[in-house]
Amino acid sequence: MVGSTVLITGATDGLGHALALSLAKRGAKLAVHGRCDRKLEKLISRLRTAGAVDITAFRADLADLTQVRAFSAQVLERLPRLDVLVNNAGVGFAAPEGEHRIETTDGLELRLAVNYVAGVELSLGVLPLLRQTGGARIVNVASKGQHPLEFEDLQFRRGYNSLTAYRRSKLAQIMGGFALASRVAPDQVTVNSLHPATYMPTKMVLQGRGEAVDKIETGVRAVEHLVLDPALAHQTGTYFDGLSPALAHPQAYEHQAQQRLWEWTCGLLGRSTDL
Repeated sequence: MVGSTVLITGATDGLGHALALSLAKRGAKLAVHGRCDRKLEKLISRLRTAGAVDITAFRADLADLTQVRAFSAQVLERLPRLDVLVNNAGVGFAAPEGEHRIETTDGLELRLAVNYVAGVELSLGVLPLLRQTGGARIVNVASKGQHPLEFEDLQFRRGYNSLTAYRRSKLAQIMGGFALASRVAPDQVTVNSLHPATYMPTKMVLQGRGEAVDKIETGVRAVEHLVLDPALAHQTGTYFDGLSPALAHPQAYEHQAQQRLWEWTCGLLGRSTDL
């Protein structure tokens, strides 16, 4: 990883935090994202202690597309190259707000907005830099917990449930990754998604479940596999369960569903469906 630049969203807590520390020890140049200046400062201090010497921090609320676009613009302005983007930030299945459906300032259901739409906007925003680097990678931290999308109610206005909303957003993340992978040459940028581990001891899991199953190191190892492994240099449009290629929900492989989701997303973001 020496000389490579990795951008990790949601790096101030949980899996993103552990991944950043691990990559710091490997000599990577790190670009880290969070929502809170205090947490970013604390993370930077820990990364320096771990041996990182080249760190760039970005603050943005991914529930706000205006901030996501500003984030992308700052990445293009401040980073001379970008080898890997890890879309890790997300809203979990726990519902501290209760089972009330929440809309973002852009009028999007919260989990769909943060877990899926923001990652697509960020990926497309920094795609020119990834392509310029060549042999770059996008890694989407998804989940084994997936639920089929209802295209007549993508915003989940009927019968809202936070767990189902989370699972729908994670399937959208995987399906959107497949759609993006099919539109970008793998020698320029690969796009893969994964379920890193089951119920790691992150804030997201502990709030929703109360106890962990897998160690966070298990998740870090799985993500690093997609970030680092030279054998995956041209592997794209694949879903992994841990270290192994796996099958996502069947809907993810339906061409019509992929196309419909991609067209909806690009229309929402005001972007062309072609890259």
